[in-house]
Amino acid sequence: MASVRRWLTVVLMVAASIASSVSGRFVVEKNSVRVLRPEQIRGRHDAAIANFGVPHYGGTMVGLVMYPDKNATACDAFDGTPFKSRTRRPVILLVDRGDCYFALKAWNAQQAGAAAVLVADNTDEPLLTMDNPEESQASKYVEKITIPSAFIDQELGEALKKALAKGTEHVIVKLDWRESMPHPDERVEYEFWTNSNDECGPQCDEQMSFVKNFKGHAQLLEKGGFTQFTPHYITWYCPEAFILSKQCKSQCINRGRYCAPDPEQDFSEGYNGKDVVIENLRQLCVHRVANESGRPWVWWDFVTDYHVRCSMKEKKYSSDCAEEVVKSLDLSLDKIKKCMGDPEADAENDVLKIEQELQVGHESRGDVTILPTLVINNVQYRGKLERSAVLKAICAGFKESTEPPVCLNGDIETNECLRSNGGCWQDSRLNVTACKDTFRGRLCVCPVVNNVQYQGDGYTSCQAVGPGRCAMGNGGCWSETRNGQTFSACLDSDLTGCRCPDGFHGDGFKCEDIDECKEKLACGCPECQCKNRWGGYDCKCKGDLLYIKGEDACIAKNVSRFGWILASIVISCVAGAGLAGYIFYKYRLRSYMDSEIMAIMSQYMPLDSNHHNEIQSLREDSTA
Repeated sequence: MASVRRWLTVVLMVAASIASSVSGRFVVEKNSVRVLRPEQIRGRHDAAIANFGVPHYGGTMVGLVMYPDKNATACDAFDGTPFKSRTRRPVILLVDRGDCYFALKAWNAQQAGAAAVLVADNTDEPLLTMDNPEESQASKYVEKITIPSAFIDQELGEALKKALAKGTEHVIVKLDWRESMPHPDERVEYEFWTNSNDECGPQCDEQMSFVKNFKGHAQLLEKGGFTQFTPHYITWYCPEAFILSKQCKSQCINRGRYCAPDPEQDFSEGYNGKDVVIENLRQLCVHRVANESGRPWVWWDFVTDYHVRCSMKEKKYSSDCAEEVVKSLDLSLDKIKKCMGDPEADAENDVLKIEQELQVGHESRGDVTILPTLVINNVQYRGKLERSAVLKAICAGFKESTEPPVCLNGDIETNECLRSNGGCWQDSRLNVTACKDTFRGRLCVCPVVNNVQYQGDGYTSCQAVGPGRCAMGNGGCWSETRNGQTFSACLDSDLTGCRCPDGFHGDGFKCEDIDECKEKLACGCPECQCKNRWGGYDCKCKGDLLYIKGEDACIAKNVSRFGWILASIVISCVAGAGLAGYIFYKYRLRSYMDSEIMAIMSQYMPLDSNHHNEIQSLREDSTA
């Protein structure tokens, strides 16, 4: 009996695949592998993106290729971390196909320190997609794979291995995912092919975990108009010869037109596939009705609430429970029922008919044959179904510079900066780095720290510039402290550059003390005694003489009587000269003003000698 059940399930799946094969096909999603060194094998090649791990959609990775001396298939765990990068470039491990699951190879490589995996084919054939293993034990490590993996053809694999065998130079390749995800405009359209069944093992757990964790991002993107999301559900049809069988009746609605597998794979107990199809249909209609009301994001709330409140495990998976969830979200129950139609009718259902048509691939889009499947901008997503990985892929679907804010925060960092600082500049003393993780990959950009801008190429150098730069590690300039005294080549008055302070010489990045005594730069008078010290010098005079630094001379401490008399004469002369200058200035100023006054008055009245005398008299009276 069990074999009959399994056979009928296979029949349903085969029927669906036959229908889809008429016009559809499975599409291998690709990224590129560009060999940069050695020169003789430079070139671009296609690679197939794996269905596990985290592809760097929208980004690139330049790495050093390594090939294991032993365990070339990577089916056994490596000792320690032999492929952990010792340079600024990450290690991309090349392994051979065969002997074990693809995912196990990636897991062992990741554990050994590799940043990415290239699996070389052992047969001359077209590229294929490396899928997840079906065994439940494998899920323990598959979900932990965080590095990208790609499948390359036999020819490229052999070329890389030959170049590595020569050992004359490093083999450097660039993995590029920038064109793996179309990014034509400022809106992303994506679909999620899922199932309301929560008793299908690890796959159901994975997709439900994704829905709950991604819900916040999905609703934020949808509310902002950045994305257009559509849920979909896979159904099969029952072959005509089995429509009246108990198996078809328990797994299908609308007389065998739309079917789903029995959740427990046992037709005599538990829930039926028919129950799953009806709930799938309801969830499709929830999205339709919510979309009509301008709230398409409510679908995410319904699915997560239904999973919690109406779980199969708790025997609450029912229409009554679903309708309670509908009411709680303020959706029209009548509209949803009208959308669903009559599952018992011997007629096509408009909603599910469209689903079956969309399930079939067309043009560059492949068939949807497995659950769950994510389709972004008409391309099937490859990789781990995990919140940050999917968000990164969706963000890569926006035209560059049009990404929404959620794509520019730390939530979807690539974490390349954790490995050798991403090959970027860093100041370990100040914990300052030019490495910045983004969803498109790491960038080496000189940072802004405490409102102080760093400038440089970001790879080998960054230097603080502008106001406040000296507070950031002395602006990269020389600085040293001895005996509680500190000297620095960074001057706050200079916005850039380094200059050794007085008493030192050098380029500003290294300064050395000047020995003023040895080089005869100071304390050169005959009576002087010079002693050098760090950053300066001390000069003393013999006897009772006093050293004047500005004049670099020694003078007597007690000035003689003659000196005082001479000083008094000099001061008196200076004072007399000042007084004489003042009197001369006053006389010249008065004469000038008299002439100006007379010139003005002459314009209004004739001036004879009498008038002149009167004015002269008036002036004298006024000054008396």
